[in-house]
Amino acid sequence: MSHDNNTQRNFIALNIAVLTVSDSRTEATDKSGKLLVEKLTAAGHNSIGKSIEPDDIYKLRARVSGWIADDNVQAIITTGGTGITGRDGTPEAIEPLLDKKIDGFGEMFRVLSYESIGTSTLQSRCLAGVANGTYIFCLPGSTGACVDGWDKLIASQLDYRTKPCNLVELMPRLLEK
Repeated sequence: MSHDNNTQRNFIALNIAVLTVSDSRTEATDKSGKLLVEKLTAAGHNSIGKSIEPDDIYKLRARVSGWIADDNVQAIITTGGTGITGRDGTPEAIEPLLDKKIDGFGEMFRVLSYESIGTSTLQSRCLAGVANGTYIFCLPGSTGACVDGWDKLIASQLDYRTKPCNLVELMPRLLEK
């Protein structure tokens, strides 16, 4: 990885909620959501909520809006619903909630994903942004995509020690007017 961790900085644990978007997964079969919770807690962050919601844009908006309004939630990671089928509606549910979109996230994810799945990566509509000072990352539903998204992008950007810059150091300024 090309970033430099500075041991002079102390790690800052964030409160992160995870949402699995699926019509068929249950807590027993939700491998991707469980993986994200395991990875974020292993990194030192706090799992502050986990939910499974069906592919329904209004239910997704309601769940994510509740977390956005909760001052204790600093980041949200969703998994699933980012494809192009009729039931895939995560981008349509989340994008209207965003104050700012982080375009580079989807672009970088597809570049990194290309290494694993080739041109099939163009089917991913993953995205990220900020809403009410809360970071939101929307990943595809496959476990492999969640591993790539966390390990190659999200983990280092949610680590205050990452240099030259990271998303954590911007948090105090997200609500500036």
